[in-house]
Amino acid sequence: MTAIILGWNPDRWNDWTYPAVLEEVAAAGLYVHSWNPGRRRNIPAGTDIWLVLQGKRGPGLIGHGAVAPAPGAGTPTMQVQVAFDALLPMGDHITFDVLMQATPTVPWSRANRSGLTVRPSEEANIRALWGALGPAPGPDPTHPVPGTYPGGAVSWEQVNRYERDPEARRACIAHRGTNCAACGFSFEVTYGEIGRDFIQVHHVVPVSELGNGYQLDPITDLVPLCANCHAMAHHGVSTPRTEGELRRVLAAAGFLRGTTVSVAELEAERAAKEILGLEK
Repeated sequence: MTAIILGWNPDRWNDWTYPAVLEEVAAAGLYVHSWNPGRRRNIPAGTDIWLVLQGKRGPGLIGHGAVAPAPGAGTPTMQVQVAFDALLPMGDHITFDVLMQATPTVPWSRANRSGLTVRPSEEANIRALWGALGPAPGPDPTHPVPGTYPGGAVSWEQVNRYERDPEARRACIAHRGTNCAACGFSFEVTYGEIGRDFIQVHHVVPVSELGNGYQLDPITDLVPLCANCHAMAHHGVSTPRTEGELRRVLAAAGFLRGTTVSVAELEAERAAKEILGLEK
């Protein structure tokens, strides 16, 4: 999929307070804002967006996002809804000379003309550069920095800072333990010492309900989930699934909570199906 460059010149246009936007992305994982892509076009939801700072501070690469679904999708419009998921503080942007050295074929100097397209081969270099010089990754290596992986390779998950906060995570684990609250999986039981105290935590409050006055209660707002159940909590829904919903889904699929099926058991099941003529 072709990515789009959006230019932002705070000296000419500044209807958002950038420090507040940075705080919102840190807190909620996303900041959705209406943007003019420069000309009337239909940009599909999910298209990657690279935000380039212009004016006396730029040019420089300062953010990544994606086009969010909007009412009337499919109709050309002068505005698109952009969900920004990773931004750099003003002054920490990737400068023009670095951009040109790493990606010389991208027209960065013309990025003030919002709507410029980036070829997939060029975007691979941008992603690599963003991974090296963009926002620092969080403490959980299973959540890479947004923009460092191809947009079509993984599903878009709304992971907020409460799921990455080490203090909140410790409080959640102290109360709930390190077994997955949905399937019962234990990294320590399966992997031994290297799995001790390893588990992801899931924030049960939808991002859309996080207001400025929100105060996290790690005991009621966070639950421990293994990576698989955490992914399924977010997969294909705007409001994450609860641990109860995940348990019902697992039960409907025939899963017995807290059990592990061995390779030998799977092979025995396959052999039985073959004998019964159910599998060839």
